[in-house]
Amino acid sequence: MELKTVNELIGIVGEDYVITNPSQKISYMYDQVEMAMRPEANENSIVVKPKNTDEISKIMKYANEHNIVVVVRGGGTGLCGACTPVRESIILSTERLNKIIEIDEDNMVAVLEAGVTLYDLLEELENHEGVGFPVHPGDEGAQMGGMAVTNAGGARAVKHGVMRKHIQGMEVVLPSGEIMELGGKLIKNNAGYNLMQLIIGSEGTLAVVTKIILKIYPKDKYSATIIAPFESFDNASRAVLEILKSGATPLAVEYQDKHLFVDTAKMLGTQWQAEKGNADLMIIISEKTEAALYETCSLINDICEKNNSYETLFAGKKSEQDELLLIRSQHYELIKDIIGHSFDTAVAVADVPAYLKELKSLAEEYNTITNITAHIADGNIHSDIVLVDGKMPPYAEELKEKIFKTCFKYNGTITGEHGIGKLRINDLKLQKSSTELDLMRGIKKLFDPNNILNPGTVIEV
Repeated sequence: MELKTVNELIGIVGEDYVITNPSQKISYMYDQVEMAMRPEANENSIVVKPKNTDEISKIMKYANEHNIVVVVRGGGTGLCGACTPVRESIILSTERLNKIIEIDEDNMVAVLEAGVTLYDLLEELENHEGVGFPVHPGDEGAQMGGMAVTNAGGARAVKHGVMRKHIQGMEVVLPSGEIMELGGKLIKNNAGYNLMQLIIGSEGTLAVVTKIILKIYPKDKYSATIIAPFESFDNASRAVLEILKSGATPLAVEYQDKHLFVDTAKMLGTQWQAEKGNADLMIIISEKTEAALYETCSLINDICEKNNSYETLFAGKKSEQDELLLIRSQHYELIKDIIGHSFDTAVAVADVPAYLKELKSLAEEYNTITNITAHIADGNIHSDIVLVDGKMPPYAEELKEKIFKTCFKYNGTITGEHGIGKLRINDLKLQKSSTELDLMRGIKKLFDPNNILNPGTVIEV
């Protein structure tokens, strides 16, 4: 990066908040994409850490005038390479925008700067009795701005939906440096096109999010986890559909291949208690009263038994529930070193059984395996292509395309959670029509005519 630019940024944020040292800035270059897949960062990029919206506005104005690429970085917990600067860039870290401005219990909203982490928010809400925030993408180091622009989901989407549902307002800085307020504490606001909804899920390509007005909710006080083992995946899937139609709404319904539960438990020094069966469901229930929890658990247990489950296991103590959730969440540590491609395709819930059968058949066709983890009650399927002798197999691209085409056969999407980022720009062309892609390019052009904000992400302009 030119010395003139470095000095300009120092003038805006101060010398301590511009990082040019290679050993210090490398931790800002990548997100959580597997090593075999991650795009290569341009190491001439520099890191700048503004403290407020005004400083971000000045940075964007300067960058726009001098045609310098800016890549916004939040917590770095993404899984599609969106925050990796593949061109020489200003990496704009939002970590200093970490103030929780207000917890407004009358309007049931939280007003936050974009760099507030999910952990920070949940910790603060512990000081407000009976109030919580439900969206949990899995990593509490995720920043709220990042969760907004990636439309974060996670296992709890069954009951609570994704991030888009919970954002009422935003403050953003456009690539030109102009500051814009969108939405607010209002519940109803039907004035014109909803630009905020365009920015949610835009993966840092349209504007820099600086503040968020987020809905908060009365907290469920009672919870339990049911492990329901089935001999066949078909029976497990039928049980899920019946649960959803019954009126019971679990917090989460998770499926993993049996070996992932068993081997992850061993890795953690414990034992997976569901010894029988080949297909286990982890069903998490949360309710506001003990009576409601008992009623929901009883209903779900009856549905599982009706669909030929083995004896279900019940965890009512928090420590027991936490142990089961840890086994579910740590499976990635078990397999991360063997993964080449990873996928987060999604189909309609009723199509999950047929789709998974075809995924397994595709793996067999190439004499390989795929590890399945599914948010089965919302149709979001995590699968992978494993490395061969530590390297990407020669059939990887061909198999990936077949996986996506199989997904489209069920009217699905190539990504239910992680996004397009820099990894799936070409894959998006498999799913979207030229008309839809042109509309996306037009939206990008209107927001960012000089294409300085995270180019090469989501859509090619």
